[in-house]
Amino acid sequence: MKILVCMKQTFDTEAKIAFDGDGKIDNKGVTMIMNPYDEYAVEEALRIKESGEGEVTVICAGGPKAQDALRQALAMGADKAVLLETGEVDMDEYATAIVLAKAIGELEYDVILGGFRAIDDGSAQVMSRVAEVLNVPVVNVITKLEIAGDKAVATREIEGGSEVVEVALPAVFTAQKGLNEPRYPSMKGIMKAKKKPMDKKSVSDLGVEVAPKVKAISFSLPEPRQAGKVVPGEPAEAARELARLLREEAKVI
Repeated sequence: MKILVCMKQTFDTEAKIAFDGDGKIDNKGVTMIMNPYDEYAVEEALRIKESGEGEVTVICAGGPKAQDALRQALAMGADKAVLLETGEVDMDEYATAIVLAKAIGELEYDVILGGFRAIDDGSAQVMSRVAEVLNVPVVNVITKLEIAGDKAVATREIEGGSEVVEVALPAVFTAQKGLNEPRYPSMKGIMKAKKKPMDKKSVSDLGVEVAPKVKAISFSLPEPRQAGKVVPGEPAEAARELARLLREEAKVI
């Protein structure tokens, strides 16, 4: 079975966001990590592989530094990696999906996995767009996945319960927290990762013209959170005053 995992390199969740002189996000000195939701996707791919015969290929569209995230996936146990170097091209969700789908179309695949969203932009669009371009089914935010022959049964959370979906393969699945517990790369795995193949291609190598449909005009930090207000007095009196403040000052009731 051929299993592909689409992944992204993102800022560390504890990184402090700052801007450069041009008003763009400055990534100098910022630790970059594999998107946490993609870690669940990598782990699920490895579990599918370990339950039978299979091969796991991880694929990422990004800059040269993105190979660090790919190496992490290889150290976890993935077999191959593909880095799609985007260079100076501004990539939105549409452009990223086009590039990924084009590269995937040149590979063999039965199952495609990815995180349901990235923690930096949080758009939750790319994997569904990839499925649309490839014309294959997609099941989002899964918490369980079972593969049997040429079919897959996925469980996903819905409001007030869960939903079980059966689809024919090949298909796309997006992972969320609760699907599994990602493993840590072992020292042996880290050493092996250095020898595993990583294919590097530029966007031009794929023969596609990338024209993003969305462009960020400006960035700004949220306003600093104001200090809280303590309402003194006896409980009944304080409750009345709190209600007045919420109605007249905060205007939330």
